[in-house]
Amino acid sequence: MVNRLKSILSKRKVGVGIEIAPERINVAQLQKQRQGFKLAALSSFPVPEGIFQDGQIIDSPALAELIQSALAESKIKAQKVATAVPGRESLVRLIPLPAELDEQELRDMVLNHEAGLYLPYPREEADVDYQKLGYFVDEDGIEKVQVLLVATRKEITDTYMDTFQQAGLEVDVLEISSFALIRTIREQLRQLAPQEAAVLVDIEFDNTEIAIIVDGVPQFSRTVPIGTYQLQAALLRTMNLPATRDTRMLQTIAIPSVDEDDMGSSSVTDTNPGIASLVRVLGELTDELRRSVDFYLNQNSNLEIAQIMLAGPGGGISQLDEFFRHKLGVPTVQLDPVSALDIQVNEEQFNYSQRPGLGIVLGLGLREAWGDV
Repeated sequence: MVNRLKSILSKRKVGVGIEIAPERINVAQLQKQRQGFKLAALSSFPVPEGIFQDGQIIDSPALAELIQSALAESKIKAQKVATAVPGRESLVRLIPLPAELDEQELRDMVLNHEAGLYLPYPREEADVDYQKLGYFVDEDGIEKVQVLLVATRKEITDTYMDTFQQAGLEVDVLEISSFALIRTIREQLRQLAPQEAAVLVDIEFDNTEIAIIVDGVPQFSRTVPIGTYQLQAALLRTMNLPATRDTRMLQTIAIPSVDEDDMGSSSVTDTNPGIASLVRVLGELTDELRRSVDFYLNQNSNLEIAQIMLAGPGGGISQLDEFFRHKLGVPTVQLDPVSALDIQVNEEQFNYSQRPGLGIVLGLGLREAWGDV
């Protein structure tokens, strides 16, 4: 079997990451330096309607042309790149296995036996990879090894590989988008204690990826069908305006920290019913987030949620961190991967509200440049 979900060990000095999403292509080129990384290029380009459907690529030739144009406009010459499959197209599981297995036995067990137990589709339809994380002693006093299992449908993998091949590129790294995002905030995650979990809330165009992270490893993930498109559509409907794929309007508003029950008495929402509609959709997202956290904690009572981290194109909406903090009672931050990596960007092109949406593409560039987990 060709393992196209590459393992996490190769090292390169210059890396090009390309993030493709239903509404945009993000491109980043990073160079490893002695004191860190230098950002050589960072650009974002719109993707027109008809390229994606329900989050999946349906027009590979057109997308390949857009990728070529994006690289040309970014003045990047590359043969090998890193890219990512969205979380909703993947399966990520932590599985404990006997510690006495040697490397070949472990590989055979994971790929040929364990994978089939967790996949919601036939094993032969999946591309599977794994990473050995470390050893631990279970509640019965038996030493085990913790393994991170990652899988996606071959048809999804094939589409990504074929699209980049049509663009004249070789996919050197294909990973899950949340892994790239975690890479950019690794230092922030290291500040948490072993029994503290972070909830990564990646608000994308048409969905939100929720991942619960412990010790830098995703323990639980879920996709909610609410993204920036749905948020802005709620706002525009109230204003009798048609929905649009350009969600930049969200960067011009601020979310009021009010309870949904208090909507009727809020001067903010009285004077702007569009904001009230948007806040109601955010309330639905909050409820889904609460359910996800409660579900995980019910199975892991020894953990506590230390922080909610907002990422993605919707993660930088003004005062959204205060909204979640108010509704959920958990410290919430809007991620800034640019500051986290200590790199310089064009402030006019990527202002502070846009920075949470750069985590994935910067993480892909890091992965290709340095091969770090």
